[in-house]
Amino acid sequence: MPAIPAPLPSPRESGFTVATDVPLYWAAYGSPGGKRVLLLHGGPGASHDYLLPQLMRLNDDAHPRDLLFYDQRGGGRSRTEAREPITWRTQVGDMARVVQELVAGPLVVVGYSWGGLLALLYAVSAQRDPSMRQIDRLVLLDPAPVTRAFRARFEAEFNRRQRSEFVERLRAQLAASGLRESDPEAYRHRAFELSVAGYFADPEAARDLTPFRVVGRVQESIWTSLGDYDLTESLTALRMPALVVHGREDPIPLESSTAVARALGAGLHVLEHCGHVPYVEQLDALLRVVNPFLL
Repeated sequence: MPAIPAPLPSPRESGFTVATDVPLYWAAYGSPGGKRVLLLHGGPGASHDYLLPQLMRLNDDAHPRDLLFYDQRGGGRSRTEAREPITWRTQVGDMARVVQELVAGPLVVVGYSWGGLLALLYAVSAQRDPSMRQIDRLVLLDPAPVTRAFRARFEAEFNRRQRSEFVERLRAQLAASGLRESDPEAYRHRAFELSVAGYFADPEAARDLTPFRVVGRVQESIWTSLGDYDLTESLTALRMPALVVHGREDPIPLESSTAVARALGAGLHVLEHCGHVPYVEQLDALLRVVNPFLL
């Protein structure tokens, strides 16, 4: 029977922003008084919860850090009933106001998946807008594709994995298990695991990912707003210490993260036996790389 995840730990502090056009939920974990690190979740249209509990380990006795998460507009506890499209510019503007309101010291950012691309879009925008804070130190964890062409390759590879014989066999086993009737909660969790199996080097590792939901209309409107995008040239103008981490078996092409690292003049670390979710699949190896960089 699939294991049901334990409840996530409560944040040390939480609330809703007042500087943004709509209230955005934020939550702080870790050490009060430690270096504040802003963590950006993926999606788009998701929430910060699925980065937990693993990324709370960025704070420990040797590295006391104040970890700040927020749910980006349209997802999680920052959902809105407003019907106007949420675009990448909306998200960049929200991030700027979150930083203004909640980050007093150096702007240290860890962006995962779409959150990595959001951090890059923010950094490019801040280069052109003196009212926005510059990022002082940046970690990109398996960032979303940096061009539309790389995104097309990712979509094709993810779909191929989801149709693989192994995943199809797991789906058939679940359908025949009777779990839908006998334990609906366990069934929903197992169905979630199979819906994200293609992101993992080992599909069974999906059992350790906190379930999450993506709001489809938000995801679609943000990707649509990017159009036929290519950030690589814009990134060459950025000047900040940066680190890019990429799982060798991520369905997002390694070439995308290589292009980002080259444009930023950043270090690139490839994690072996790892797909798109390094904080689940290779947490200890990830921390060995990220902790020294964050200082």
